[in-house]
Amino acid sequence: MSRVGKAPIAIPQGVEVKISDGQVAVKGPKGELKRSFRPEVSLALEEGWLRVFRRGESKMERSLHGLTRTLVSNMVTGVSQGFRRDLDLEGVGYRAAMSGPKLVLALGFTHPVEVAPPSGIIFSVEGNTRVAVAGADKELVGEIAAQIRRLRPAEPYKGKGIRYHGEIIRRKAGKAGKVGAKK
Repeated sequence: MSRVGKAPIAIPQGVEVKISDGQVAVKGPKGELKRSFRPEVSLALEEGWLRVFRRGESKMERSLHGLTRTLVSNMVTGVSQGFRRDLDLEGVGYRAAMSGPKLVLALGFTHPVEVAPPSGIIFSVEGNTRVAVAGADKELVGEIAAQIRRLRPAEPYKGKGIRYHGEIIRRKAGKAGKVGAKK
């Protein structure tokens, strides 16, 4: 049996889980998430714990067992605590600001870039070089953070651009080979 799949999911106080016809709905203080799951796995709610079971022993069923448990666990964590991804802006003139719910980024282009949050996502700016993307859906938070990073990824020569907080960019030497060369 899958080590990940057989671990039960604890349902915290204030979180409500409903299972019906191949779909699970999780509601909590941070929002509500729904996801359908494959018929090869089943979910059972028993006194504050949620368990995932598989119907057989085929390779597909074994792989879906752990995946489904992890996805449902992320849903429970998302609606109770939420997820957050921090991005750092590095470079002269690179800054972020809020304009209502929209994020406005100055990234060295001729115009500022505006990013509108989809439903369920909240942007916040700390200082003027740190952007936080927060929400209940882990997959959506990561995707929106990746889209923002894709606007101007950090380059390896000076390190300018957008990077995840704590990300290390490998630096290159540049044109060091040209110094002292014979003509």
